[in-house]
Amino acid sequence: MADYLHNDHSSAHSDTDDFGDLHFSTASDTPLHAKAFDLTDSEKIEQISGHFAHIMNILGLDLEDDSLKGTPRRVAKMYVQEIFKGLNVQNKPAITTFDNKYKYRRLVIERNIPLQSTCEHHFQPIFGVAHVAYIPNGKVVGLSKLNRIVDFFARRPQVQERLTMQIAEELKRALQTEDVAVYIDAKHMCVQARGVEHHGASTITAEYSGKFLNEATKQEFLMAIHSRMPE
Repeated sequence: MADYLHNDHSSAHSDTDDFGDLHFSTASDTPLHAKAFDLTDSEKIEQISGHFAHIMNILGLDLEDDSLKGTPRRVAKMYVQEIFKGLNVQNKPAITTFDNKYKYRRLVIERNIPLQSTCEHHFQPIFGVAHVAYIPNGKVVGLSKLNRIVDFFARRPQVQERLTMQIAEELKRALQTEDVAVYIDAKHMCVQARGVEHHGASTITAEYSGKFLNEATKQEFLMAIHSRMPE
């Protein structure tokens, strides 16, 4: 096990708990250590399975029970292949752009993109929707690629503020434009299922750049994502 996992944090336990509840981060990059990509997915599954079995054993669960004995491996595969697959750069979607031959210059909005992520402070689910928009420069992109960008960055331990920024930065890079907007409305199970247990609370974050810093353009975007679809 890596040395960084053996540091004694007991004296700072309460401080780190409080820090996590503040829900902010100091960088837009996901914090990864230097050996993050040394193991294959199969090796990660094997090691996580063993560690999770140890956690279950500490909790007092009988791993010989038919219902429980497969749980460590199921959890490990879920972590690596599903809910944290965005940590593997090989899973990053390939973004193909096309020339904007029809000279479209107004907003392109993909709204109500289902979002599923995981709070990095308590490893509890985050569920919500993302709305993304851009104003084409010389390029346009297939709409499903916008959904795939959102999903890729959501599928890792996250804080919502960082997730919002990562999606915006990737859109700007892929579309070669600064004219990008991202708006996320999500519910955090670390708020609803533990702590204050406020079931109706949701968190909204937004990132605007380029022409979306213009108030009229921003309002056009906000009105579009909050408008109701015709019955």
